[in-house]
Amino acid sequence: MKIPKNMTADETLDKINVVVNRIAPKYTFHCYDVDDIKQESFIICVEALERYDEKRPLENFLSVNLSNRLKNFVRDNFGHAKDVQKKKITSPTSMSHNTNIALTSEDKVLDRMYEKEIVQLIDEKLDASLRSDYLKYINGITIPKSRRDQLIQTLKDIVNEKG
Repeated sequence: MKIPKNMTADETLDKINVVVNRIAPKYTFHCYDVDDIKQESFIICVEALERYDEKRPLENFLSVNLSNRLKNFVRDNFGHAKDVQKKKITSPTSMSHNTNIALTSEDKVLDRMYEKEIVQLIDEKLDASLRSDYLKYINGITIPKSRRDQLIQTLKDIVNEKG
């Protein structure tokens, strides 16, 4: 790993982590987990250090580089896909039943005793259009308030529908 002048290895890693934590969660789709995207993003940023021009701010350089690489990945693997591949992106993926649900403390809707059953229910009933927001929300990633409120209401409806 090439470390920029006037920076320590720890400072460089901190900058990379800031960029990765800000940008990577925006690129979660289909079968890619937030942690997987973050790991891949970290590697992309470390590799990009070889091309870093020290006249620019490191964080800006890494942000642009990472965004472009992730956009290219999406384009190359899913952008010009045929209908079958396009459906793969929007089709629901299975969610882990060990997932921590952030709603339990906020709304008291979900009882920890029934967490596994409720996650299964959500996995079956949650509309594909809300799945990305749901995965971001349970992983502690900020989503816009209006979409968060819609997601919470939908989750409440799913749980209340079951009884």
